Amino acid sequence: MSDLLAVFSTADEDRELLEEIAAYHPDRVTVLIEDHGPNVVGENSPAGHDVRDKLAGLMAAIEAQTGATVVGLAGARSQLTGWRFDRELVARTPVPA
Repeated sequence: MSDLLAVFSTADEDRELLEEIAAYHPDRVTVLIEDHGPNVVGENSPAGHDVRDKLAGLMAAIEAQTGATVVGLAGARSQLTGWRFDRELVARTPVPA
């Protein structure tokens, strides 16, 4: 069984990271969306709605492309203390030429 941590940001590099996740063929995936505080997901604000919408889309895409179980969402790395993953994939930030 393989456990994967997928770290997304608010940037638009989701497609590349989703392709990497699919290539790894994980059994379980934990999604972390960085660039937000740990409480933004529960907020009734535009930022909270955006994060929830992004999370729902990512979870559906990961499940559809890999058949993996998406087991959690963490709003901050501090929430993952003690968790173990076989691999961590992080979205690449584009670098200007």
